[in-house]
Amino acid sequence: MRDVYIVGVGMTKFGELWDKSLRDLFVEAALKAMENAGVDHIDSMYVGAMSPGLFVAQEHISALLADYLGNNCIPAAHVESACASGGIAVRQGFFEVASGASEIVLAGGVEKMNDGADVTFALATASDQEYEAFHGVTFPGLYAMIARAHMEKYGTTREQLAEVAVKNHEHGLMNPNAQFRMAIKREAVMKSTMVADPLGLLDCSPVTDGAAAVIICSEEVAKKSGKPLVKIRTSAQATAFATLHARKDLASIPSVACAAQTAYKDSGLKPEDIDVMEIHDCFTIAELVVTEELGICERGKSGAAVESGMTRLGGKIPVNTSGGLKSKGHPVGATGVAQIIEIVEQLRGEAGERQVEGARLGLAQNMGGSGGSCVIHILEGQS
Repeated sequence: MRDVYIVGVGMTKFGELWDKSLRDLFVEAALKAMENAGVDHIDSMYVGAMSPGLFVAQEHISALLADYLGNNCIPAAHVESACASGGIAVRQGFFEVASGASEIVLAGGVEKMNDGADVTFALATASDQEYEAFHGVTFPGLYAMIARAHMEKYGTTREQLAEVAVKNHEHGLMNPNAQFRMAIKREAVMKSTMVADPLGLLDCSPVTDGAAAVIICSEEVAKKSGKPLVKIRTSAQATAFATLHARKDLASIPSVACAAQTAYKDSGLKPEDIDVMEIHDCFTIAELVVTEELGICERGKSGAAVESGMTRLGGKIPVNTSGGLKSKGHPVGATGVAQIIEIVEQLRGEAGERQVEGARLGLAQNMGGSGGSCVIHILEGQS
């Protein structure tokens, strides 16, 4: 396969965007990405979105958004894998360019979650309807069970969970596109309204509107663009145990471990080679478990790692410099693409106050549901 690069990035501000529609958001992000890349056309398009039919009663969004973007006659496809939809849209674009089928592909993600839909019901469709949702288990409830299992097995504390939120809000304060640009204290997290024990409101990512897009291209196009070169070193995807009750260990997310193993093997890299990571912190416990599955630290040691500052800016391996889903926001279909954008900006040296000095290799990990699906990209900045 051919080498593949990202030359353009664009995203909207994340938040409660009442004055913009689904199509407005996507087109804004897509046009920003095309302008950033310096391209005037695309050969193909992938759109990640979890559930536009439930959120805004709009299906067939691939054709609609291509038309609204002014790109009729190109192939366009809607990609869905719950909250991993955006990351897998990027993966599809990666393979299309790598195969030689296209030279320039736009991969985007979008979700409009605040327009009156039953958000809890819509999100619950990413769980097992017969064995989980039917019995009233929500995603906060599922991740609360993961948290409780982790606490019981490894001694992880409530304070360590809260520290994830504190850290990510510190980072998000420096991100102009973040939904919540505000610092929070550990005590506030621990005293926030209980959602599902032990998770409080400030342990949970918010309901968010937003869109993000990247331009993926061949090496030839990338070199002609004059843009800093960021290569997609590898793309890895895995599915494993969509339901919690199927897992032998509730304190684990096997799909992340499977995708990570493939990503490291294909790239020839190890966890310690990575300079910066964006990972899927839909709940504070998710960041802790994922850091273990990615090999950043030993199992059961992630709580101590975040407390020590290892995953903060300036630490050994900064995690979620964008603010993560917790602070930046979580428009589910757009999240995976926004993670890629943060890594690209880090590798280009364009992350401003939150820049990781000397960042050359970055990893983005995006997952769906309670971890039934996972996609990981490793990107490399090239001088």
